[in-house]
This record gives sequence, structure tokens and C-alpha cells, in this order.
Amino acid sequence: MKHLLLLPLLLLAACQEEVTQDTSPVALTETAAGYYCQMTLLEHDGPKAQIHLSGLPGAPLFFSQVRDAVAYARMPEQSHAILAIWVNDMGAEGASWAAPGATNWVDATQAYFVVGSQIKGGMGAPEIVPFATAAAANAFVQQHGGAVMRFDDIPDSAALAPIAEPDPTSAEDQDFEDRLRALSRQPKG
Repeated sequence: MKHLLLLPLLLLAACQEEVTQDTSPVALTETAAGYYCQMTLLEHDGPKAQIHLSGLPGAPLFFSQVRDAVAYARMPEQSHAILAIWVNDMGAEGASWAAPGATNWVDATQAYFVVGSQIKGGMGAPEIVPFATAAAANAFVQQHGGAVMRFDDIPDSAALAPIAEPDPTSAEDQDFEDRLRALSRQPKG
């Protein structure tokens, strides 16, 4: 009798189709917010990233900088398995630092990254700049410095190292401090 009760359950389980989670890149929109900063991505220059997690279909985590996505992927505290990481192809036609593109995504495992360039990302930190081709990445290195690497070769220090604080003795920072002091001395009115 027990076998007769188990038979319908086995047949039902055999008939179920395996549903795979769609990890296709999601177009960047005006409402996409960065995972860490919760600010809209379009407020920041430079390339963006998105990570698709197991069990969270259609809702990738967006990152204001590629550096942040690399850091997220390297941290051991993840609650869900990473299924896909997409990054803006900064060599795509029309891609610029101010407008990296809404749909020009490349799989991070297939991309070429420039690490250690002189260019800062949208949040002011050093950026890891992605390209779909090695030629485009090498052209960027010729203009801005750095080294071309694949995703797994990016050193942890490029994504996880602290960002140097501004030099308070620099002329630009001193000018800011002077203007801030002057504003705080103005009468409220």
C-alpha cells in the first residue's frame, strides 16, 4: 500500500520541468540604484555592474562602480550563489565615461579589465574598467595607464583596499575648507 501512495508523488516529481533562472543582463534604467550606496546609478560617471543571484530572478544587484561588484564577489559573506556578473563594455560604440550605456553589457568572465589606471570611478574610487575586447582594453591603457587582466586575475587589493583620504594640505582641499568656513560664518536669515 505504501508503494501505491509513493507512485503518484514520483510521477509528479518526474513530470516537473526544471526551471532555470534567467540571468540575462537587465537594461540600466533611471531607477536602478547601487547596492552599497542606494543612489541612482545614472548620478555617477563610469562603468556599472550587475550581479544575478540564485533565487532572486529578474532583480540583479546593481553597482555604481565595477570595483564594488568585484569586491562583492570576493567577500565570503554572500547569502546567495552568484550566477552571473555583467559589466558595461566601455569599448562599445557610444559608451563614454559620462554615459557608459544601458544595454552594452559583457559577461565579466569574458571581459578584459584595466586595473590601476589614472581614471576614477563614479564614487571617486579607483576604477576597474571593463572591455569586451583585449584591443579596446589595451588602447585604454595607452591613454590612461594600468594593466589588462581577466576577472579572476584582478588582485583583491584593486577592489578591497581602502581608498586614500584626500590630502588636507592640497590647494583644492584648502580652498574647499576656506569656502566652508566662510559659509558657516554667514548670518542666518
